[in-house]
Amino acid sequence: MGVVTLPKQDRSRLTRQRLLESAVACLAAHGWAGSTVSVVAEHAGVSRGAAQHHFPTREDLFTAAVEYVAEERSTALRGLRPQGRAEAVAALVDLYTGPLFRAALHLWVAASNEPQLGGRVTELEARVGRETHRIAVELLGADESVPGVREVVQGLLDMARGLGLANLLTDDGARRERVVAEWGATVDRVLG
Repeated sequence: MGVVTLPKQDRSRLTRQRLLESAVACLAAHGWAGSTVSVVAEHAGVSRGAAQHHFPTREDLFTAAVEYVAEERSTALRGLRPQGRAEAVAALVDLYTGPLFRAALHLWVAASNEPQLGGRVTELEARVGRETHRIAVELLGADESVPGVREVVQGLLDMARGLGLANLLTDDGARRERVVAEWGATVDRVLG
């Protein structure tokens, strides 16, 4: 039996996918300053020329990475299937402590200093934020027509983001677990 080779279009799509995944991984590991096209290409196992074929500039690569991270975060969010409010709180917090959120944070920082990324990051984060809020309301069975409920849901998401930030510096797992358990109980009481 011979070696199966993928058509050129499929190989190209896979190379692009590897480059985007590598851009995210490099951002999460090295931040903006350490994530050059050469570093990303090496991480992806492709030549710099192949990387530049798909993404002629660093801004092209990382603008595409912004879109990729936003879509991956949305996919992860839509895939949540928690049982009950406490599990929903924990699942939402988990989204903010993983590698996709870490990469998104690096993109936020880069976007604050790189005008080429700023508008795109702001636009995509607004979309992801709206979707996150909508899905959180759904997962929690929250009735936003009740005064204060919208703020409770947003407070939960803000708290989750803060826990994700704390997790950047140290493994904050034990403290985070206690905070998440308390928030799960609090959200359940408040939402009735």
